[in-house]
Amino acid sequence: MMKISNRRRLLSCGLALTAGLAVVGTGIAQDARLQVKSLGGGQVLDQLNKPPEVNRQSTPDGGFGRAYRQQPPLIPHKVDRYQITTTNNACMTCHDWPGNIEAKAPKVSETHYVDRQGARLDKIAGTRYFCQQCHVPQADARPLVENNFQNSTQAK
Repeated sequence: MMKISNRRRLLSCGLALTAGLAVVGTGIAQDARLQVKSLGGGQVLDQLNKPPEVNRQSTPDGGFGRAYRQQPPLIPHKVDRYQITTTNNACMTCHDWPGNIEAKAPKVSETHYVDRQGARLDKIAGTRYFCQQCHVPQADARPLVENNFQNSTQAK
């Protein structure tokens, strides 16, 4: 019985020591941060630049061609940080009415408001809710390997 209680005391002391070191370490790290000097030498900015456009990627004149007739439109901007959950679709902030007017973004096609039974809905149909099932971001990038791919209109 005595060995178990000694083990518990030793474990309790070890945990208390670890917690104490963590608190002291945090204090030391905060003090070190106060000593860091800015690369600008303490200069204050008196002029701010205009913020960049919304993460636009390069898009060729006339947009990207489609590889086949019914290909969904490509996304001409980054979507890395867009959250699409069962309760929120960040794409719809700019692409659903009336947000598309202010954002000057294309409005989602009316076909996206029709469910499987053909009923017209006031919100995006569940089958069209997760945009990146069909739409993918695209950039005007150099091919990784040489190829002679032709889209459907070029192949004729």
